[in-house]
Amino acid sequence: MRIRDWPETERPREKIMKHGAAALSDAELLAVFIGSGVNGEDAIATGRGLLRRHGSLRALLERSPIQLTRLPGIGLARASCLAAALELGKRYLDSDLKRGDPFSDPSSAGRYFAQRLRHRPREIFAALFLDTRNRAVKFEELFRGTIDSTEVHLREVVRRALRHNAAAVIVGHNHPSGNAEPSPADLHVTGQLKQALKLVDIRLLDHFIIGDGPPISMAARGQL
Repeated sequence: MRIRDWPETERPREKIMKHGAAALSDAELLAVFIGSGVNGEDAIATGRGLLRRHGSLRALLERSPIQLTRLPGIGLARASCLAAALELGKRYLDSDLKRGDPFSDPSSAGRYFAQRLRHRPREIFAALFLDTRNRAVKFEELFRGTIDSTEVHLREVVRRALRHNAAAVIVGHNHPSGNAEPSPADLHVTGQLKQALKLVDIRLLDHFIIGDGPPISMAARGQL
């Protein structure tokens, strides 16, 4: 049965209109972009097949647009739509920086770091520099590492903070393994960085660890 022949309450587009996009499963969200299935399947079944093959939505969408076009049910037009949707999400979060609103809600900063770093195959250590009102001045990716470690140079973080005339800094890095639990090295470098910034009267507000689940805030855990 084609999706348009389903009851209206079960169709993905109608569900979005009534309940919002958050009410849809990963396969249903994919179906909205896929439009129609392949090999006699409906779009949702095709979406489920793609998710099974890759293990997760993240693994699927980490493919490049060219790689997406090689998957069953995903051609040039659909791959372009998926890539554009991801970029829209990134730019939506970037608008927080451009608008100049203060990062008064820690979760908003965590979401921002997650959007920028979660999909990266290697560890990236980044910093968000803030002014005296906690408004974003600049976001920078400072250090790139391997799949399981990154060397953080404290002097460079302090130098960049001074260059941007920052009053506060939020830092974050990703764990490509998906496990966001802070390592002993993460705890150690956070303590060192806090002290180094304090010497020049700059506050370290948080250190986010990005894995597969919600970002982990070291400040919220009392580890800062």
